[in-house]
Amino acid sequence: MVIRFTVYGDPVGAPRMTQQDKWKQRPCVMRYRAWKDAARLAAGQLPDANSVMRLSWVAYFSPPPSWSAKKRHLAYGTLHRSRPDRDNVDKAVLDALFSEDSAIASGTIEKRWGVAERIEIEIETND
Repeated sequence: MVIRFTVYGDPVGAPRMTQQDKWKQRPCVMRYRAWKDAARLAAGQLPDANSVMRLSWVAYFSPPPSWSAKKRHLAYGTLHRSRPDRDNVDKAVLDALFSEDSAIASGTIEKRWGVAERIEIEIETND
């Protein structure tokens, strides 16, 4: 079975957390927590992580407004090679969707420039 869904909004990477982040409200942590809530809402009911064969995602980021219209247009669909790092985005995706994500061992991840900010997630299960 294949589950596909989209989380709209700017994909975020998991920030480096400290003990104080349990009560302190740093903007990066608050943005991360809000994104995790949106991801859970978009995903709905998911299977247990042990039944997941592959989890793949493609994140789309909007080019900066400071870029010219021509540069923005040429960037759409190409690889996004700046922050956040892909491993931090992957950690955010897995942490948002599964309480224990160590069983997920396969999948592809991509970052691309796009018109609308979003992350498209595909989960393949063995069901």
